[in-house]
Amino acid sequence: MLNSSSLSHTMGGIGPCCSTLPSRSNPRTSWLTLRTVPHRRTYPGKQVLQRKVGIKAEINFVNAEEAKKLIAVDGYVIVDVRDKSQFDRAHIKSCYHVPLFIENQDNDLGTIIKRTVHNNFSGLFFGLPFTKPNPEFVQSVKAQLSPQSKLLLVCQEGLRSTAAADKLDKAGFENIACITSGLQSVKPGTFESVGSTELQDAGKAGLVTIQGKISAVLGTVLIC
Repeated sequence: MLNSSSLSHTMGGIGPCCSTLPSRSNPRTSWLTLRTVPHRRTYPGKQVLQRKVGIKAEINFVNAEEAKKLIAVDGYVIVDVRDKSQFDRAHIKSCYHVPLFIENQDNDLGTIIKRTVHNNFSGLFFGLPFTKPNPEFVQSVKAQLSPQSKLLLVCQEGLRSTAAADKLDKAGFENIACITSGLQSVKPGTFESVGSTELQDAGKAGLVTIQGKISAVLGTVLIC
């Protein structure tokens, strides 16, 4: 049997460690983190360890109706992380706009070649801008909102908001939610929006938007 002195000596050789267990109170949105760290007080030849208990946030994925409740009842604020072109076509009224990707206007040879190829395919057919990661994304959010703020992140398909949530989670934001599948899954009238189209159609641009009209014209010509 180990006494307290030998137990402390044994643990001193183990080194710092941590373990994470789901919190029973709300396993969907939080995790109970147990971390063993060196105590500041030391004894000759020994090191006493203690456990610290903290809460680690987990990103909460919700549908559009649940998102409305988070805004109205829980005080969540909307942060739109889409690029400027999609944001300008349609966005939720009174939201913050901090793009995760920004237009890439670099003029080195490699970027010029990639931009030309992109604009002649994805840009032409789908209206997608040539972008790069926004290096100031986290700092831009911090400049407008505190880490204690409750954030509802939105994008068009749900991928960028998930990536943005991961960055903000690592930066210390504790209350983050995302709309599953993004704004493309939001029905017209769910949110009060601003722009020239519906939220679910803001990702549509380029030749694909007139493909149906072109097909109809060609079909008419062939029939004639």
